[in-house]
Amino acid sequence: METKHDQILKYIQDLEIGSKISVRNTAKVLGVSEGTAYRAIKDAENQGFVSTVERVGTIRIEKKERENIEKLSFESVVKIVDGQVIGGTSGLSRTLNHFVIGAMELDAMKRYIGADDLMICGNRESVHRYALEEGAAVLVTGGFTVSSSVKQLADTLGLPVISTSYDTFTVATKINRAIYDQMIKKEIVHVSDILIPFSETQFVYDEDSTAVWRKLNHETKHSRFPVVNKEMKVVGIVAMHDVINHLDRESIHEVMTPDPMVVTPSTTVAAAAHRMIWEGIECLPVVDKSHYLLGMITRSDVLRALQMIQQQPQMGETIEDLIAASLEEHPDGPGNTYQFSVTPQMTDYLGSLSYGMMTSMLVHVARRLLNQRRKGDLVVENLSFYFFKPVQIEQNVLVRADILEMTRRNGKLDFELFVDEQLCAKALLTAQFIDRF
Repeated sequence: METKHDQILKYIQDLEIGSKISVRNTAKVLGVSEGTAYRAIKDAENQGFVSTVERVGTIRIEKKERENIEKLSFESVVKIVDGQVIGGTSGLSRTLNHFVIGAMELDAMKRYIGADDLMICGNRESVHRYALEEGAAVLVTGGFTVSSSVKQLADTLGLPVISTSYDTFTVATKINRAIYDQMIKKEIVHVSDILIPFSETQFVYDEDSTAVWRKLNHETKHSRFPVVNKEMKVVGIVAMHDVINHLDRESIHEVMTPDPMVVTPSTTVAAAAHRMIWEGIECLPVVDKSHYLLGMITRSDVLRALQMIQQQPQMGETIEDLIAASLEEHPDGPGNTYQFSVTPQMTDYLGSLSYGMMTSMLVHVARRLLNQRRKGDLVVENLSFYFFKPVQIEQNVLVRADILEMTRRNGKLDFELFVDEQLCAKALLTAQFIDRF
């Protein structure tokens, strides 16, 4: 039998693309409480077929496929340029192909415009109309708007028309930067990618008795469950050690662990893994900003995701890539000696090697060195510089690392950094290993 939650999800999925969705109207149509409707709409948003757009509201969109994550949707463009949607709302979920700057005559511009492109221009109605007829969205710069006939055409074709107060150059720069950032984020996995959804999550209410926990434990073989109140907000965690010595008639509220550690869908899997390892937690509730329960993640799923991430190629160059490319083993130095040259990207505003880059460099050396002895991920617990001198741009730096201690769970390293055979920094690093399944 379908639950009310499933019925609401089916109702939302059956809506036309671009339809506006409100909690109050959904609750009224289906005869459910507004709290139940709100949770289902949030679940639909998490699944990717509902989106909330500023100044537009919550709308039904086409479900975003995972393979398009490195591209931008028109909805994303609205946020990037602080824009306002003035037509074609139903097409916001479509993916941007290319963007074209309308800085030439229309006839010369025609060969550059194609389907799902974004035409960026000022108040040029002929360009707006032609772009829409060719299947492209329109971004109007300078705070201008469009005529009512262009708005009507955009609504008919389902192609967004967006207005922004920024100039054309600023808009192009912002979109270029966003595309590059998306390339970097492509392989960064978030909790939303691996969570067990709400519809499959087992939970108990704080007013339930411990007998409910025992029943769920028997049915699922799991020992930890999130505890929610009547509003479906997470208020605690209940595990076997909480109920083992208590009678079945006692309430979950009396025995649970209150204010549990939680994560949000936007938390990275790496951050969730570190949290779970440090705290010795097997599972974490996933909540939204209002603390409503959205699902669960388990330690085994998190660590499997980390293993998968390491096998994926990185599309955009990050600071970590810059460090990895510049760091080399020193051929003539003693064991565990590395070298790198200070590039302009590594410096602060004074032209010296920045503290942050030096820290990242030593962490990278530690990972490389410790992984030669023990495969797996590690979490840096502490890094302390107890001697530091400025290092100038284009100087060559030698890094000598000495493993002071290494156990099954921890590693401790001592670093000395040299420029022209002169000591310029000393540091001590401690790290904890993450066990792999």
